[in-house]
Amino acid sequence: MIEELSMIYDDFKDANQKSLSHLENELIKIRAGKASPAMLNSVMVEYYGAMTPLQQVANVNTMDARTIIVQPWEKPLLNDIAKGIINANLGLNPQNNGEQLIIAVPPLTEERRRDLVKRAKSEAENAKIGIRNNRKDAIDMIKDLKTEGLSEDLSKDAEEEVQKITNAYIKKVDELLELKEKDIMTI
Repeated sequence: MIEELSMIYDDFKDANQKSLSHLENELIKIRAGKASPAMLNSVMVEYYGAMTPLQQVANVNTMDARTIIVQPWEKPLLNDIAKGIINANLGLNPQNNGEQLIIAVPPLTEERRRDLVKRAKSEAENAKIGIRNNRKDAIDMIKDLKTEGLSEDLSKDAEEEVQKITNAYIKKVDELLELKEKDIMTI
């Protein structure tokens, strides 16, 4: 029974870590006024008839805090990449100079900053929901073990441990959100 509990804890922690990693990836996509190659992670480009991530057809770098440079590996892709960036609905307007795309990242307005904070809060709430769902699954497994003969005391201790782990991960989500919020609202 103890081995099963240990496995439940490990699976629970792994699932929560995945929720946390997903949140980190989503928060990276939310721009905070500074140009970052990660802002273009969601851009897909048509490449020989297949939709391909931008990073697989071009180098993406920042020239300075307000400019992203996209250097395609094949020049004919410039227009397709520009179309992909526009279609990704990121609010960015790529300029084609015949060699590369230059994207000037506009400064954020106060209203846009608030919208980005709302989006970050929404992503954080989704992560918390995922963690709570993981907790429910873990507690259900503990209850199953209880019906198989796990003692009342061990069952109660296990549920308390699961709650402790849940609280720790929710705290990490709140910390990530707070950092991102500060980042977005800093002018």
